[in-house]
Amino acid sequence: MLDHLSIQCADMAASAAFYDTVLAAVGGGRIMDFGSVIGYGVGGMPDFWIGQQSTGDGFRESHIAFTAEDRPTVDAFFAAAVQAGAEVLHEPRPWPEYHPNYYGAFVRDPDGNNVEAVCHRPG
Repeated sequence: MLDHLSIQCADMAASAAFYDTVLAAVGGGRIMDFGSVIGYGVGGMPDFWIGQQSTGDGFRESHIAFTAEDRPTVDAFFAAAVQAGAEVLHEPRPWPEYHPNYYGAFVRDPDGNNVEAVCHRPG
């Protein structure tokens, strides 16, 4: 169900050192440094991300991405979210900057978190 999760960190250097160490103990590791964020995972696929805190005092926006089987499922997720009153962050589209088959849609949940549905299969 979950594709990936992102958290915001107050001190990126301290958090990166921490996750580099503790995730190695469970078989994971740093897979990608992507701009100002770091992706961790197993087997070449980053599914846990950390980034510098960038939203408000006291609130740290989380990013939760749900796996979709295909692109129409991403579109259905987006339509359901809009119908439920979600704020649109990004309409469904390819994200080739992530990888050639990445297709995702992003909305904000009622608590202000960034929620995504993503498909990694070709169109």
